[in-house]
Amino acid sequence: MPVIGQLSSGQPPPNPGDLLRGPLHQGMGEMGFVEGQNVMWEYRWADNHYDRLPALAADLVSRKVDLIVTTTGTLPARAAKNATSTIPIIFAQVGDPVGGGLVASLARPGGNVTGFSDITAELTPKRLELLCELVPQATVIALLVNPDNGGDWWPRFMQEAARVKRVQLPVLKARTEGELDMAFASLGELQAGGLVVTPDPFFNGRSEQLVALASRYAIPAISEPTFRYGRRPDELWHRLRRSLSPGRYLRGKDFEGRKASRSAGPAADDLRADRQSQDRKSSWSDRAPVDPRARRRGH
Repeated sequence: MPVIGQLSSGQPPPNPGDLLRGPLHQGMGEMGFVEGQNVMWEYRWADNHYDRLPALAADLVSRKVDLIVTTTGTLPARAAKNATSTIPIIFAQVGDPVGGGLVASLARPGGNVTGFSDITAELTPKRLELLCELVPQATVIALLVNPDNGGDWWPRFMQEAARVKRVQLPVLKARTEGELDMAFASLGELQAGGLVVTPDPFFNGRSEQLVALASRYAIPAISEPTFRYGRRPDELWHRLRRSLSPGRYLRGKDFEGRKASRSAGPAADDLRADRQSQDRKSSWSDRAPVDPRARRRGH
């Protein structure tokens, strides 16, 4: 029976059944793969402790999973890539897969890694522009980053947008709920007229706290959880399900005795690391369908 490893930097849902009702599992079910019947999933959650990701990825590799799916950004995908050059990896919700070193190019990712980009890196400066339009009198717009996830990169990336809008861009850092409180408390001293929150699983999982803090300190704030510019994550997963579904890879593989080779090899060059704005079809969709249930009956 094939085994899929799923690696996330975030936390598991409060209700485990939500995983089975998600678009990824729905797509797998439409292709005949049902968890516990003819496919198994191994879940690994870092609980927003990003330093755990390398060990979690290595654990999936040691368990000889047939495929790794990564969620919640670049860090899980990078950890998986560093852990294996043979097991195929599918990522989603990655802002810049080329700049992040995951793939060689969007058209031909190469190696054993492919997936979808949600282009959050390109959209975040747009959020700064929109915030400046909402509060045109602001001369200072603060930037909130997680120091463990692009803490040095985001400020450099955002400086050009700040220069164009002629605003100062002080950087606030937070990786815990307590540090979030302190970051908002410092906005008054900075005389900030607004706050841009960078995309990060830790921030995304605390939208209620962000809204409450913005209300308490009367600061206009813009972030992924509170204001989304672009596709929602569930829409992105539906696209992944349609054109890069793990089921398309698992079809045609021989899992008898779990001794089959797991090398992606040059075939990965035929896969596309696609952007939302592109409407390309993965070469996986051209493969002849094989009924996984028939394969299971042959065991």
